[in-house]
Amino acid sequence: MEDCLFCKILKGEIPADKVYENENVIGFNDIAPQAPTHILFIHKNHTSNFNDITNNDPEGLVQVCEAIAEHTEKSGLKDAGYRVVSNIGETSGQSVFHTHFHILSAPRLGRFGS
Repeated sequence: MEDCLFCKILKGEIPADKVYENENVIGFNDIAPQAPTHILFIHKNHTSNFNDITNNDPEGLVQVCEAIAEHTEKSGLKDAGYRVVSNIGETSGQSVFHTHFHILSAPRLGRFGS
């Protein structure tokens, strides 16, 4: 996608503070963090949201999940605790329409749901 911010990051056209990368996935620090640790994980193949990747690239979804698990294990986030969020659609807060997962961690995240 020509205008996709995350595709531009993947092409090296826009810098990102990468914390993880393999052949299929990158993770980088969010430029407007909502928690002390706020990392975005994206697949290198463009899909627009969670439903799109689930329906059209399920292996890509598995690869992102495996990358998140690997990074959180190695970085200590697994033990500290973290939240995984993927917004779907503008009304939910999605502003970049390239499937991405927010990894949020803090000494104590507020309760979400029940």
